[in-house]
Amino acid sequence: MKKIDTAKLDRIVGDANRAADARSQGYRERALKLFPWVCGRCAREFTRANVRELTVHHRDHDHHNNPADGSNWELLCIYCHDNEHQRELEARNNPGVGEEQRQGATHSPFAGLKSMLEGGGEGE
Repeated sequence: MKKIDTAKLDRIVGDANRAADARSQGYRERALKLFPWVCGRCAREFTRANVRELTVHHRDHDHHNNPADGSNWELLCIYCHDNEHQRELEARNNPGVGEEQRQGATHSPFAGLKSMLEGGGEGE
């Protein structure tokens, strides 16, 4: 039977504890402690079972801006977070165009439908 190397086990446990402490200092862990586990956009609630789907969004899009009070953070589910970044990319690609000013589709697939129906009888 092998003798247990307690010094090695102590090092492993110590390393694990230090890693846990370092993680708890990360902005995600701090945000999860500060805010309720609810998406800031769709209001979906999270539990320990699915909290991995809750992300931290930096409101100013600067991942280095991490104030201790969390004022630059917002908890968003993965879907709302992706949507937020997509909106930011679209805004960057279309500068000066607000949401209300963006052109919608210009094609009208049913434009001639009424006249086609009133013409009637074709194919009957």
